[in-house]
Amino acid sequence: MTSTAQHPLSKDEPHIDSFELEEEEEEEARDIVSDELPPSLSVPSVRARRVSVSAESIQPSSISHQEYIVHPKTDDQKKRITEAIANNFLFKNLDDDQAGHVVNAMAEKPVSKGTVVIEQGAEGDFYYIVESGTFDCFIQQAGEKKKVMSYVNGGSFGELALMYNAPRAATIIATSDGVLWALDRITFRSILMDSSVRKRRMYERFLSEVPILRSLETYERHKIADALEPIQFDDKQVIMREGDVGQNFYLIEDGEAIFYKTAEDGTQTEVNRSSKGDYFGELALLHDKPRAATVVANGRLKCVTLGKKAFTRLLGPVMDILKRNSENYHAILREATKDD
Repeated sequence: MTSTAQHPLSKDEPHIDSFELEEEEEEEARDIVSDELPPSLSVPSVRARRVSVSAESIQPSSISHQEYIVHPKTDDQKKRITEAIANNFLFKNLDDDQAGHVVNAMAEKPVSKGTVVIEQGAEGDFYYIVESGTFDCFIQQAGEKKKVMSYVNGGSFGELALMYNAPRAATIIATSDGVLWALDRITFRSILMDSSVRKRRMYERFLSEVPILRSLETYERHKIADALEPIQFDDKQVIMREGDVGQNFYLIEDGEAIFYKTAEDGTQTEVNRSSKGDYFGELALLHDKPRAATVVANGRLKCVTLGKKAFTRLLGPVMDILKRNSENYHAILREATKDD
């Protein structure tokens, strides 16, 4: 059943349809946290401490939601940790679930004045956020120990330890009593890998329901799943507008989208709603015809998207793939002549 209402956004409201795949330049980050922790900073873990410092092998989905490490924190503590990691290059692209697991996994470590938290040249696999206290950073150069910076609450160091084990570039010493939050590499990688594997399977399942992609081989569906780009929309944000030329198609990961068509009197008529697992805009992969409806986020909306150019670069023209299945090919062509 359709309903008639004024469109939630004006015609001039900015919207997102041609989401372009961007390559973000990786920042060179400081690596200043040690694997060799003093006794006061030993991190309790459900696993035995590694003896080797070579690259770890982590089995996909070897840890589940129920097995994620959770160290209790107050809401204020969680907020401070979230703010501390928000602009860090390793964390800024995490989704809400991943960021939540990272915050939960941070272990509280009280330190005393004079404690050597990390030591230059030592191997490390911990990243730290300062909850309280002050910490000085020193670099040994030409036989001289030189102070290069200080850290206070909200500061963080040692992020490269979450990526690989390399010698620490500096020494960190507590200049007052304080508290640190610590996260180890194994936990961080497990969170990312488990989440990535689960999402990939979910995307592949979603893709298998898209008619124009039904002729894809399994390995081709893997390629598309890996190439999907996450994108989020705020409440009432326009994703695509009726009449615009389409460039991307979208899969809904979470949330709800409302579809509107313009009536003769200019009002917007709701014609459909889509939620998790649904897709829209897929005919943009076939042609450059104008969009047949306006799509608006109803609340926060999480999607993944892929553009026509990216699809063609990966697998070639969609029409060639459709022709593998004659029945599906003609069905899609009939749909394409109607609307998007």
